Amino acid sequence: MKPALDDPKPPASEESGTLEAVLYNKPGHLIRRLQQIAVGIFLEEAGALDLTPVQYAVLETIHAQPGRDQISLANAIGFDRTTIGGVLDRLENKGLVARQVPAHDRRSKVLLLTDAGSAILRDIQAASDRAQRRMLDPLGPAEREALMTMLSRVVWHHNSGSRTPVRRAAEEDAAAPPPGSPRPAVRRAPRPAYSPPKPARARR
Repeated sequence: MKPALDDPKPPASEESGTLEAVLYNKPGHLIRRLQQIAVGIFLEEAGALDLTPVQYAVLETIHAQPGRDQISLANAIGFDRTTIGGVLDRLENKGLVARQVPAHDRRSKVLLLTDAGSAILRDIQAASDRAQRRMLDPLGPAEREALMTMLSRVVWHHNSGSRTPVRRAAEEDAAAPPPGSPRPAVRRAPRPAYSPPKPARARR
């Protein structure tokens, strides 16, 4: 049945069927929507502590592996290396993270949690756990396990080709030089030999 001429919207079944074909049932759209929903649920549960999901991931990573530098941290959580500096600045301004210069390399800074950072990480655990459960509310235990297995498989399959790939600690340790070793010298192109200018030819 065609819609009336004065009705600007098509029938729900026709609109829904079209969007399901071109948008709603596509993995990219569903993943984007799930990410939006996950962030919203996390902020609902943990909003009182004034932490974003990325800030929470940073605190958890520093807590689990203290002493990482900024680039290593970005690699660990799959975050843009230039943008991570702003995240750390905000956490440092809140008094949750400290940057320290290690004795073995005065040219770098390592990241550590402050006492306040450790305390807020303890306080947020219950809220984070509730958020993770709510994200998978419609699924039973076996379905949750299956979904997590498939999500992990898809993510790690595409990890190395992504714009911000995650590098695990073992991969970084294998690629990193030993502590205290000199940094590689920057190779510069040799300067061309000096040639005196040729005398100008007289005009005729």
